[in-house]
Amino acid sequence: MSGTGRNTFRSVSFLVHFICFCYWIWFYVPVLPCLLFEDDHLLVVNKPAGLNTHSPARFAGEGIYDWLRQWEPRWAELAIIHRLDKETSGVIVFSKTPLGNRSLTAQFAGRAVRKRYLLLTDRPVPTASIIVKSSLVRAGDKYLSGPHSSASSSAETRFAPLPGTAPFSCPPRARVLQAEPLTGRTHQIRVHAADKGFPILGDTLYGGTPAPRVFLHAWELILEHPATGETLTFQAPADFLADHRLVLRTALIEPEATNAFRLVHGTADGWPGWYVDQLGNSLLAQSETAPSPAQISALDQLGSPKGAYHKNLVRRVRQAAGSDTSPKLLRGEAAPARFNILENGLQFELSFMEGYSAGLFLDQRDNRRKLLTKYVSPGFALPAAGAELLNTFAYTCGFSVCAAKAGWRTTSLDLSKKYLEWGRRNFAANRIDPAAHDFIFGDAFDWLRRLARKPRRFDVVLVDPPTFSQSKQSGVFRAEKDFGRLIRAAVGVLKPGGVLFASTNAADWPPEQFLEAIEGAVRSEKREVLQQHYQPQPPDFPISRGESVYLKTSWFRVG
Repeated sequence: MSGTGRNTFRSVSFLVHFICFCYWIWFYVPVLPCLLFEDDHLLVVNKPAGLNTHSPARFAGEGIYDWLRQWEPRWAELAIIHRLDKETSGVIVFSKTPLGNRSLTAQFAGRAVRKRYLLLTDRPVPTASIIVKSSLVRAGDKYLSGPHSSASSSAETRFAPLPGTAPFSCPPRARVLQAEPLTGRTHQIRVHAADKGFPILGDTLYGGTPAPRVFLHAWELILEHPATGETLTFQAPADFLADHRLVLRTALIEPEATNAFRLVHGTADGWPGWYVDQLGNSLLAQSETAPSPAQISALDQLGSPKGAYHKNLVRRVRQAAGSDTSPKLLRGEAAPARFNILENGLQFELSFMEGYSAGLFLDQRDNRRKLLTKYVSPGFALPAAGAELLNTFAYTCGFSVCAAKAGWRTTSLDLSKKYLEWGRRNFAANRIDPAAHDFIFGDAFDWLRRLARKPRRFDVVLVDPPTFSQSKQSGVFRAEKDFGRLIRAAVGVLKPGGVLFASTNAADWPPEQFLEAIEGAVRSEKREVLQQHYQPQPPDFPISRGESVYLKTSWFRVG
């Protein structure tokens, strides 16, 4: 090759590499922190404590399986092969293909998969390896151990001291054991540990000493690859001193893409009536009373923010003075009057000086991401770029920004000029020209009637009203009473086959009644629900018996 040819080749080669690098930078998607391994057949994750393997009921919070399937289209066909208890952390594998499903199912059934757990206890432990065999029978929320009998209920677990020094820190007076379940019965490690006098620390169901969590961790999984036959070993290091509430959040939130999420969600996180959000470099605590010394001390343990604020939760916001509803600096450095946070790779402006709300509702983060990815759930895709979206009750236009970034033309409708201007700044912060999109000031009912008469039709209509509102044109709006009327108006501007998103934070409204009201309103307009996906609160807003569901959202494809 001539010198000129070589130089040309080098130039072209450099250009190709440069283009590939720019493509990677532009389309790079941060990896979920919980992800341990993925190929064509397998997905292996480190499940945090406090998250089920799968949702226990339709209107309960998502399990790790449900959440993953609705996070990425390439994970839509995940299959559950084995399970971990809600309070157990560690390695769990899902199959992605029929081959993976058949192979792993056979391996687990044939006891070819080797599983090793670590447990902590504060009771005396055996000094040598022991094997425990029994039959397990369910009795309410727990399992009872009896004499070894039928194969269908038999359970076998090997316990052994951990060789050498534990490669992790433990709470004071805690002892460490390895546990290897030779069968796969529910709760078998927990039951057998209790049977032998060393119940797991935190496992009060089986006689363990109360602790912040059940200290059981699936640390190693050894299996054969479904396609290659190669022996694979997956490990997740144990961190028994970490705050399990923080671990739950940080396992599922990409640090490069999002720095705003809920850290403490009331009773579900052990703090009844107290809520804490991370908003960039600041913490925002909320409660109906002044923060207690214990709460102030807890704030110091939640990351390393520059400043911490407190906001009084007011039941009747409209009757309170603005100075009473705005957050107050509790300690540390004050945030700028306007500052940006990062969510799903996008910038959103917040402020602690604009009244009750800071500018973005964090519990809608996963729904905003669905607009960005155009993916709602397995089999439920959103329109391609070029579609038109109407965002009613747009507030600061968070939904609209995501839709615009996905290539849609958006119309944002709100009763506040201030919030629409805020929305324009959010567009600009993400390098989206606000002039290419519409911002309408006015009453939602009034404008829905106007748009229907034009006629104007949209591919997607978003309906996320406040629980209570009031306007001169439409009077008082109460979600439980007036939601159906709002849906009928929204359906009037929705194209056939279009997508309707409906959401409410009316805590006392049961999800079943919420969905019934929407579906009834759609039918009353001679339209048909073709597809529906109910979306619970995101995992950083956990649902529990003490902190029940308040946010109800659903996506509908309407014929």
